[in-house]
Formats: sequence, C-alpha cells, structure tokens
Amino acid sequence: MIRLEDVTLFVRSAALGSFSRAAREVNLLPGQVSAAIQRLERELDRRLFARSTRSLRLTAEGEQYLPYAQEMLALMQAGADSLQSHEDALSGELKIAMPSDIGRNILLPLITDFCHEHPALSVRLSLSDQISDVFRDPVDIAIRYGKLEDSSYVALPLAEDNRRIMVASPAYLDQNGRPQKLEDVAQHHCLPFVMGGHVYDKWTFPQEGMRRQITVKSRLLCDDAEVARRWAIKGMGIAYKSWIDVCEDIQQRRLERVLPDIPGESTPLHLICPHRKQFSPAIRALHGVLRAHLRAMTAQL
Repeated sequence: MIRLEDVTLFVRSAALGSFSRAAREVNLLPGQVSAAIQRLERELDRRLFARSTRSLRLTAEGEQYLPYAQEMLALMQAGADSLQSHEDALSGELKIAMPSDIGRNILLPLITDFCHEHPALSVRLSLSDQISDVFRDPVDIAIRYGKLEDSSYVALPLAEDNRRIMVASPAYLDQNGRPQKLEDVAQHHCLPFVMGGHVYDKWTFPQEGMRRQITVKSRLLCDDAEVARRWAIKGMGIAYKSWIDVCEDIQQRRLERVLPDIPGESTPLHLICPHRKQFSPAIRALHGVLRAHLRAMTAQL
C-alpha cells in the first residue's frame, strides 16, 4: 500500500532536487527519505529517480507520476480543510499573477465568481506575460504556462494536457491560402510573441519523438499575448497560441485551426507557490475551481 508520507517526500525531493534538502525540511535523515522513495518505487514497480553521487533527477516515469502525486496531496489537504468549515472561512488577501490573455478572458470571470462566493476574501491580480518570480515578487501564487524548469517551488497542475495550436481567421486564410505543410507557414504573415525584448519567432512542433522547428516572419510584434490573439481575429496573420486561449474563438468561428493534424508544442498550465505550507484553504479552493473548468476545456482538444 502506498504511504502518504512517502508520496510527500517524493514530491518535495523532486522539487528540491535532493534527498538531503527534503530530509532537512521535515527533520529526517537523508537515508530515511531514500528508504521512503525506494518503498514508493517498489509499490509502483517503477524507478522514479535517476541517482548518481552528484545529481538527482526524475526519470520519465517519475515526471509522469509527479503531477498525480501533487494532486493526491492537494486533494488530501483540501479534504482536511473542508472539515474545518466556519472556523477557517476563506478570508484575507490573495495576490495572484497570471498571463494576460488567459487571465482576462478565461480566469478573470472564474476568479470574480469565486470572490462573490467568499466575500471575506480580497484578491489582488497582476496580469502580465512577463514571468513573475514567486520568491521575490509580491505574489502568493502564479499561474504559469509551460514545462517547469525550476523545481524549487511547488506546482499544482491546472491543465497538463494543454497544447499550442496554429490559428488564423477564415478571412485571412481565404485571402492568403491555407498552408498544406509546415514549410508553407514560414511564407505567411505570422504573429510571434515578444518577452523580455526577445522575439520568439521559432515555432517548435513535436514529430516522431523529435522536435521540428520553423522560423516565422512578421511585421507586427507585441509583448501582450492578448494583442496577438486580436490581430489574428482581425485577419493579420497566423498565431501559435495555447488551445485554452483560442478554443472559444474556434467554436465561434472567429478563428480556424491551421494544419490541425500536426500536434503543437505541449503547454501545460500550473498554479505555483514557493512552498506547500503556503497553500492556504483559499488557494486550494481556488485551484479546485480553476482546474475543473480548465480540464473541461482541454478535453475538447
């Protein structure tokens, strides 16, 4: 039987990249953490970590199991929180950083309804496509796209199956033609995004276990992803956007998928926080609301 404490140590070891650091957090010996991981690996019949004298990293199976382990712990904590009812009514201030496009169009209505249901809770939102630093910036949580490169914080999955897709307006495609292969896209007007002064004009696509990349061109650039989406709707070119950002536009036929048979880059969405102890009842409740909505959206992908 899988032990909850073993799952907890697995998640923290993955986040910290070290059995010793995970052991210090909970006042254990490194050997005790190592034994807990070995116990979990025996129960799963899978190797979760690749170990060496100098490094500790997740195996492919460990990376696959990690979001489920995180969700397991989050659900257990949410269940405990729910038993405390009125004694821990959601209150205080919650500072949230999130990307501009999904923030305005998808998350804002959900967060607004959440605030309406919990009148003792106040929220401060920061909408920007610049990546926030949850350790230095004045935020409690950040909602972030992409595969997580920094394992020093704690992440809860919101939409792990989300992907980028290429879209353009029907009017643009009628006028300029529909690409038949990836190479054709490079000949079109495209709408790459800008972050930190860098133009991300190289679009990557997974193909047969490898990465295929094309370089696109554009006369329109902006560091706000919402603007790129609006330009695409107005027929200014092809955008490479998160499915979550544009699925409603596709359903309303404001946008059309380009090369729908070619899978786009994986773009999972997470809710992140510096440390699990900072996942308050309010954060856990909000995570549940957002995850349920976003998983329903990505189920259509």
